[in-house]
Amino acid sequence: MRLRANEPCFCGSGSKLKRCHLDRRLLERTPVIIGAVSPRRAVPDSIVRPPYVSGGRIGPGAAQIHDPESLAALREACRIAAEVLIEAAAAVAPGVTTDHIDAVAHAAYIARGAYPSTLGYRGFPKSICTSVNEVICHGIPDDRPLQAGDIVNIDVTAYRSGMHGDTSATVLVGDVEASTAKLVETTRLATLIGIAAIAPGRPLRAIAEAIVPYVDQFGYDIISEYGGHGIGRVFHASPHVNHTIEPRDRALLKPWMSITVEPMITSGVSTFHQGHDGWTEFADDGLPSAQFEHTVVVTDSGVEILTLTSDGRSLVGTLPLP
Repeated sequence: MRLRANEPCFCGSGSKLKRCHLDRRLLERTPVIIGAVSPRRAVPDSIVRPPYVSGGRIGPGAAQIHDPESLAALREACRIAAEVLIEAAAAVAPGVTTDHIDAVAHAAYIARGAYPSTLGYRGFPKSICTSVNEVICHGIPDDRPLQAGDIVNIDVTAYRSGMHGDTSATVLVGDVEASTAKLVETTRLATLIGIAAIAPGRPLRAIAEAIVPYVDQFGYDIISEYGGHGIGRVFHASPHVNHTIEPRDRALLKPWMSITVEPMITSGVSTFHQGHDGWTEFADDGLPSAQFEHTVVVTDSGVEILTLTSDGRSLVGTLPLP
């Protein structure tokens, strides 16, 4: 069903929508409703699991600093993540369910001998996250068919050779409103702008200091509660990577440290609430948000994007900036 101006507002205030959070864009869209989730997909015994799948340590872990051997293993996991993301995104179309996209991604992991890092992480039941429209992050793939005009973020993390590689992209479903497409492209470029600010010895907050002014000029907002993270042997390690400016953040970018850069940017307010599944985060105002993500490593002179295919492709893009 569609939202109507005289219905109670979704925020729970008790006021009518037209007197509270009315935005004409909401009246033209069908809100995302959490659907039915299929059983957990099997992974062959031959594929090595991360320790947390069998009850081992989840994290957080120390900052991930690499030697040549561990960096080579991380590159492999990141390459696989980039390939899985491209295959999953190719399945996006009106009428396709996010559960089907999860099945495509799951098969792509298995074909490459990789474990889907999200599967079993703190009880998450699927191999990717799929966040549609006003879902900011952590959407669980389900039986809801995608509709023309939707956007969907596909978040892929591959575990291979003891390392996690993490990447995501927001994909357009059929013909999308120009304003929504602009949000998606702005988010993609903001991600690359943040990555371009990385260099050894710079403060970690240089990433946010590059992203924020770029996003502000379009009138968008950035989710401050979620950010990037260290990654490598541990799925979510130190440091926390802010995408909003935190003056008290005095951490430094260190050579051969691996992190993710993954801003979540919304066309409306930056407040959100969690769905009944304990994972899905919905924008309070029901307006679309977008996200892109790369895993990168700080080099001795700058930064290297790791979540690329062997021939340098990525749905997020790469440096130098266009």
